[in-house]
Amino acid sequence: MTRFALLRTLRMVLTVGVVVLITFGLTRIAYQNPARMLAPENASDETVSAIAASLHLDDPWWVQLWHFAIRGPEIKGTPTGLLHWPPSLGYSYRSQRPVTDLIIEKIPVTVSLAVGALILWAALSIVLGVYAARKPGGVFDTVTSLFSYGALAVPTFVTGVILLYVFYFQLSLAGVKVFPAGGYVALTESPVLWAQHLLLPWLTLVLAEVGVFQRVVRASVLEVSGRDYVRTARAKGVAPGRVYFDHALSAALNPILTLGGIEFATILGGAIITEQIFGLDGVGRLAVSAAKSGDAPVVIGCTLLGAVIFVVTTFAVDLVTHARSAK
Repeated sequence: MTRFALLRTLRMVLTVGVVVLITFGLTRIAYQNPARMLAPENASDETVSAIAASLHLDDPWWVQLWHFAIRGPEIKGTPTGLLHWPPSLGYSYRSQRPVTDLIIEKIPVTVSLAVGALILWAALSIVLGVYAARKPGGVFDTVTSLFSYGALAVPTFVTGVILLYVFYFQLSLAGVKVFPAGGYVALTESPVLWAQHLLLPWLTLVLAEVGVFQRVVRASVLEVSGRDYVRTARAKGVAPGRVYFDHALSAALNPILTLGGIEFATILGGAIITEQIFGLDGVGRLAVSAAKSGDAPVVIGCTLLGAVIFVVTTFAVDLVTHARSAK
């Protein structure tokens, strides 16, 4: 187990390092003259050159990478950088604030969106998948299969727009104001308003994920439902619900946990489309805004956050599934 954990940790560190290098390089290719983008509209060449010099944008790429990863900006005379502790992701070109502070401000929105959606789609997928596996080819299995294929076929932005049109626009025209048009209310401020603002975004993500997740649950449960201990449980007269939920589902958890961890990490890394549709000011929206304005440090920071979340989540899932397989 220790060797397995060390190898996965090494792979995690290497993956994050490669992501940093690739993202850093791509931002330098995409923004050929970021100083001009950051300067006022009618700024002189001298002003643009001064901006480039102050941000080290006229240095070779390896010097810029050194400033980002090792040296970093100095705060109260102390050099910062990605490899310092606490790590620094640099300063936003636009707001002149630490990228870390900007991300910390936005992360509660994205976490609320991802965690709520995960709980809903995992519960729904497990229930639908297990009951579909009880009678494969039956009416319930056929209906849930059609539902899954339909949910997979519709893009997320289409689902979000339809939900917003039906449950906000049409209900508001009818005088029923249940859901807001968008925005976010903190959980600490009002749990009811928090859930009310996030319910439609949650449903958008649930419909996007429940199709594939439900099919994986069904296939995993079907794979183990013919094993000896499941047949023995049936022969002893154990209730069907306990046979499938306690015995079959428990044995089929590994692929379910793996897929669930990957999907959760993907959403937590930035549900860009959903945040844009419902006006949620989260990490995904921050990344899009930074990409449009040429704010490379924020783009790199958001991308790095997504990569770290992904590798840490998959690392945790690997440890859990490895421990379960070793039993």
